[in-house]
Amino acid sequence: MQLDLNQLRELLADFDKTNISELTLKSENFELTVRKEISLGDRPLPPMDALLTAGPNRSEWVAAPGMNIEASGSMGAPSNMTSPGLAPPPSETRSFEVTSPMVGTFYRSPAPDEPVFVNPGDQISSGQAVCIIEAMKLMNEIEAEVSGQVIEILLENGAPVEYGQILMRIKPD
Repeated sequence: MQLDLNQLRELLADFDKTNISELTLKSENFELTVRKEISLGDRPLPPMDALLTAGPNRSEWVAAPGMNIEASGSMGAPSNMTSPGLAPPPSETRSFEVTSPMVGTFYRSPAPDEPVFVNPGDQISSGQAVCIIEAMKLMNEIEAEVSGQVIEILLENGAPVEYGQILMRIKPD
């Protein structure tokens, strides 16, 4: 898929006018995922013209506040999304919430006969796989966005998950 910066800007402008919260473009060697921030109020998003600038090799992108953009040569790591209506973490502990970037089935291990990715109390690093979400028979590894200690895992193995649902909490380093 060939897409120049002007075409991308037009696509994002059209995306901004819809109620769609996530868009993924894939080709053999490139994947671009754009997500709108889920807001609790009626905060307007910044104009699409100001959202993107291309880096020198066109694989580096800069997002304005309110937008989360991932680009990678392979499956990009999903990013933290918050969902209204879900309980916040306990106020006495500052934590990072790992949320589901899609609807699917939550798995704690890569296969039924293999050990789990993480347990509560485990120390993890940023980019480390912490679980899998199966969607449409595709296994999507979910990676930690922060280094820290796993505080709690909120789902049982094999549980259905919704988009934006909190999967686990991590106490950042």
